[in-house]
Formats: sequence, C-alpha cells, structure tokens
Amino acid sequence: MSKWREPVGPKGKNVYLRRRLLVLAGLVAIVVAVVLIILRPGSTGGATGAREVEVPDDLVQVEQQNQSETAEAEDPDAIQACAPGRLVVTPITDAATYGPEDQPLLSLGIENTGDEPCSVDLGTAGMLFEISSGSDQIWRSADCQQNPDHRAVILAPGEPEETEPISWNRERSSPETCETERERMPGGGASYHLRATAAGVQSSGTAQFQLY
Repeated sequence: MSKWREPVGPKGKNVYLRRRLLVLAGLVAIVVAVVLIILRPGSTGGATGAREVEVPDDLVQVEQQNQSETAEAEDPDAIQACAPGRLVVTPITDAATYGPEDQPLLSLGIENTGDEPCSVDLGTAGMLFEISSGSDQIWRSADCQQNPDHRAVILAPGEPEETEPISWNRERSSPETCETERERMPGGGASYHLRATAAGVQSSGTAQFQLY
C-alpha cells in the first residue's frame, strides 16, 4: 500500500490532426517568407497575387478541445468526488502492542473500488480517528484539532493509498479538556480499538492494540 500522493490524470492526443496542423503552419511560414522577399526594398515584384492560407475549422476545434482536455486533466478539481459507496477505509496502527513510553501512530488506508479516478479530501479536516475501550469513548482526533486543512487527492481505481501517521499521546480527550490536564490512559495490557473515517466513510472494522 503506497503513501498517498498527487496523481496526474490522462492527457488527450490526436497525433494525425496535429501533424496536419504542423504542415499547414509550415506552409504559412513559406508564404510569409515569399511575401517578405517580394516586398523588400528594391524589389520589382508585387504582392497582389499572394493568397491567404486558411486553417480548416475542424483542426482549430480539435486543437482547442485537446488544450481544454489537457487543462482539465491537470486540475484535481476537475475530477469528480468519490462516491461514498466506492470507498473502502481501513484503520491502521504501526504496532499491535506498545511499551509504557511508546505512543501509537495512527493512519488509515483508503481504496477507490470504482472504475474511474475520483477525488477525495485527505486533509486533516476530511479525516477522523477515534479510540475506544469497550463501550468507553477514549479519544477523538477532532476534539481539540487546530487549523484543520483540506487536501484533494486523486485515487486511481484499485490502488490503495495510506495516509501519513499521526501520534496519540495516550490521553483521554474531549472538547472541554483542550486547555486542561488530561487523564493518561492505563497500560498493563489494556486493550484499545482504533476506528477511522475519511470523506464521510467510516471503516467497517477496527484495529485492536494493547498498551503496557
């Protein structure tokens, strides 16, 4: 599973029509050169017989379409947002057990199960990590989050991506304890579960780990 990145979409090409356009451009350059030779000082010729070379409308339209498609492919905002039903989210911890001084690293895997690339927000504002022990809600990454950011990432079909990890300091959280001392969670083999959410899609299962 690779770390998420900013992929680039496909670019449209029409080699045959581009070659026709290049040939016509060369013909225009030759006509211009001949006209300049006729009109240079001391020349006895005239330019009244020079013809304009017109570029066919179909070539101009195809070229403009290709440029538009290229611009859209390079713009992540031009890719449609991933449909929730096509996303699979998996919670990930960097270990199954942690010693007394270890801080768990939390991340998530996400996969586009559709047939086309799609865009998903994998900034801190678009993700949520939750830790529980039994029915007790212990910690939420959004409780005291500062300056959440948005980051559009394009997911290719069938290529799972993994976010960069964040650390948990082993303390209980709530919106009311952001500026106060927090309770440190016990170790001694206590079991905890991580659940992850991305783009509004919650993981179907949890990642279990133990604190010592």
